[in-house]
Amino acid sequence: MVTCNEVQPDLVIYNAAMNACSKGGQWERAIELMEEARGRGLEPDTFTYNTAISAYETSGGQWERALELLREMEAGGVAP
Repeated sequence: MVTCNEVQPDLVIYNAAMNACSKGGQWERAIELMEEARGRGLEPDTFTYNTAISAYETSGGQWERALELLREMEAGGVAP
């Protein structure tokens, strides 16, 4: 039997949670989830970056951070 403590979220789960937070107006939590995924050794993909950039868009004023993520994305070889 698998318990909740044994389940390890993958990037798909993080992406879905980030998307839900972003759409729900919790852009800060979406960004936290991206960092948490990285902390677990998961490399962001196109969807992860796009969701984080959209989260910054909904924040109203974080456009510089969105551009930083775009540059990071390109530098990491992830297609925008």
